[in-house]
Amino acid sequence: MIDLTCNKSLLNRIRANLDRFTKRTKAIGGLKEAAVAIAIVDTRKAPHLNDTDSRESGKGQAAIILTRRATNLRNHAGQWALPGGHVEAGEHPEETVLRELEEEVGLRLDADRIIGRLDDYGTRSGFLITPVVVWAGADVSLTANTDEVAAIHRIPLTELLRDDAPMLEKIPESEKPVLFMPIGKDVVAAPTAAMIYQFREVALCGNDTRVDHYEQPRFAWK
Repeated sequence: MIDLTCNKSLLNRIRANLDRFTKRTKAIGGLKEAAVAIAIVDTRKAPHLNDTDSRESGKGQAAIILTRRATNLRNHAGQWALPGGHVEAGEHPEETVLRELEEEVGLRLDADRIIGRLDDYGTRSGFLITPVVVWAGADVSLTANTDEVAAIHRIPLTELLRDDAPMLEKIPESEKPVLFMPIGKDVVAAPTAAMIYQFREVALCGNDTRVDHYEQPRFAWK
């Protein structure tokens, strides 16, 4: 059984699993380069979830940061998202996620909080996303930038390990199944769900699981 307390033992487990994992990178091609943070925090300062049930009440337990995007954004407005954005000229994905964490959720971290990467993931909407795992640790405060973020949620890692996760669904537009991750009473769709699922499998469970073969729902293609 995995100890999901936000402590050094969990950090060492995640670091070791990511170090042994052979990450797959993809050529950018015609896609726009982006990076997202899978940032691990403590649940202690978390408010009750607005639109999921509150399974995050376990004091001292580890969680990841998930946001609801602002409804006025051009891309993926109102959708669940990991903090992140475009990789600017001259940036590495690690630099991008540190910048975006500060811009979107008010979390300023040094480069030594970077633990590792997961596989690049190409999206139907034209992005090549690099997921970067970041250790934020306990007792951090988060403040939403309302121009980009409608709400911040700390999702306990126990949610990622639920027996009903992941959920796969067929759609008529593709031969590949769409991957969803249940969060409380809601669901998160790929691509965010695919990256969260790979984090679960690789960083927490130590499995060599790939996710780039999973489809995204039709609404995420734009």
